[in-house]
Amino acid sequence: MNEQLKFSQNPLVFLHGWGLNHQVWSQLMLALPTELEIHTPDLPGFGLSPCPASYDIDSVLAQLAEQIPAQSTVVGWSLGGLLAIALASRYPDKVKKLGLIASSPCFMAKENWPGMESRVMLQFAGQLQQDLALTVERFLAIQAMGSSTARQDIKLLKQAVLSLPLPCALALQGGLELLATLDLRQEFAALPQPVFSILGRLDSLVPVAIAPLLQKLQPGIQIEILQKSSHAPFISHQQEFISLLQPHLSA
Repeated sequence: MNEQLKFSQNPLVFLHGWGLNHQVWSQLMLALPTELEIHTPDLPGFGLSPCPASYDIDSVLAQLAEQIPAQSTVVGWSLGGLLAIALASRYPDKVKKLGLIASSPCFMAKENWPGMESRVMLQFAGQLQQDLALTVERFLAIQAMGSSTARQDIKLLKQAVLSLPLPCALALQGGLELLATLDLRQEFAALPQPVFSILGRLDSLVPVAIAPLLQKLQPGIQIEILQKSSHAPFISHQQEFISLLQPHLSA
């Protein structure tokens, strides 16, 4: 780790993904420099965060924005990245720089846009109705798919989830609906903030094939690809992830 690196004084905010909570960042927090001002809020309805009465994008962003300091570097993973794009667009005073980890402005596959197939999303939605805890556990397994340390990754993710109450059903269902319906490509293309992206080549949820398309939407974006990582690079390949993250945190 480069000890000579001078870090920006801007707050650093990490937003977790669907089905999880802020504890998913616990191992990463131990490895990051102590001089950083780090915030890891729970998404609405996840972890210790109360669930909004309606799980629409406006309600979710309004609640989330209250927990984020002004002029932050906001780094969102998966669903957290999708929400971070929306925050940067609608609450520009909160987001000075945007970082995306295994995330996309549009999660669903569309014409000329790689993404998740609708059948996968429908399968999750149907399983939620039957067994909430088991569905979350299955999703955790997907997070680590393709990683050489998959078993350990899943163990860490499960520990994080189980350390706090399970998400409320409305947040789980609402989060899936946001992933299934939001297409923020236009908002993403219009962002004035600096943007960086870290993708995993083995990711089954956010295909690495989106990289050139992100570059086309945001010509100034800096994209890094972890060759042996899947959907949770900050867990499966922590040191490589930190080495890619640190230059974006420098003053």
